Amino acid sequence: MRKVISCVAVALSLAACSGMKQEPKPHVFFVEPADGATVSSSFTVKFGVAGMQVRPSGEPIPGTGHHHLLINLASQPTGEVIPSDEKHLHFGKGQTEAQVKLAPGEYTLTMQFADGLHKSYGPPMSQTIRVTVK
Repeated sequence: MRKVISCVAVALSLAACSGMKQEPKPHVFFVEPADGATVSSSFTVKFGVAGMQVRPSGEPIPGTGHHHLLINLASQPTGEVIPSDEKHLHFGKGQTEAQVKLAPGEYTLTMQFADGLHKSYGPPMSQTIRVTVK
């Protein structure tokens, strides 16, 4: 009987532990601006990441990467190297915020996290928002 009670106690403990807070899946998010915001032609973008660490580009270390900002573009496929041009802004020094200048208009901004060699972590490590530049 004692073994049965002990087994039940262990099972109940495990069930209680399964309800404990689990680590969220790695993801990126915009700290600012908010989705749908109206901003001036020069505005601050603040990048957030959970479940991974920001590290300057250079070497691909598991669990690390850096931010890219894609202007009017969708997320990049997993493993694809992100180009560097006026629509693909790189923050390879490990920056978590930047000043961005855009002409007046409506834009989609996609934050894309990538490894040390600028290879995209794909859609799960991206977020897109819309802003209006006045």
